[in-house]
Amino acid sequence: MKVVVFGGTGLIGRKLIALLQADGHEAVSASPSSGVDTIANTGLDEVLAGADACVDVTNSPSFADDDVLAFFRTSTTHLLAAAAKAGVRHYVALSIVGTDRVPSSGYLRAKVAQEELITSGPVPYTIVRATQFFEFAPGIAASSVGSDGASHLTPAKLQPVAADDVAATVCDAVQAPPVKGYVELGGPEKIGLDEFVRKAVGGTAKIVTDPSATYFGAAITDDSLVTAPGARIGGITYDEWLAAR
Repeated sequence: MKVVVFGGTGLIGRKLIALLQADGHEAVSASPSSGVDTIANTGLDEVLAGADACVDVTNSPSFADDDVLAFFRTSTTHLLAAAAKAGVRHYVALSIVGTDRVPSSGYLRAKVAQEELITSGPVPYTIVRATQFFEFAPGIAASSVGSDGASHLTPAKLQPVAADDVAATVCDAVQAPPVKGYVELGGPEKIGLDEFVRKAVGGTAKIVTDPSATYFGAAITDDSLVTAPGARIGGITYDEWLAAR
């Protein structure tokens, strides 16, 4: 099976391509560095020729509200049209658990817009919604620094997951029939955002627990970014991942 991975040079894309190749598939990385640009709409027809499935793990270079919305709307529209033209039988996209529960987040509103294009589009699809990756902790710390030099973080619960488990879930989704719906993935344990970051960078950064702090500008609760019953649960614990770094 030929699978084209858009965003194939990123964290999940690289891991996914390796897994697909190990399973005997022709996995092709598509990104601007290989001449494929989903915004400019260039290189898509060529790379999708003969593809059985495609995976969208692209991300916006800017997280400003208007920029990220424009990115996902434009990129997804181009991808869906090109996939339909090429006769792709399965469109798999990576999204985020809780996209529809945090409307104050511009990024998550953009992911909702992306999902809506896919679910109303012409290609059979599977949307994998994953929780926040373990690998995101340092970036969260950096984005939350206040005027006092400390990272102010809410104790609201997350259910973070290893990128390896995300890639494995997307790989399984690609090889299964389209579900025309969602597959949810979360980590094996829930942890406060403050403690999640503190365990990763507490030795090099000051972390302040602040119930009023937002998550990238959005207020969250213990229920905002965790999986629903029946979700797939990753096998790597946070402590195991930290110990292996």
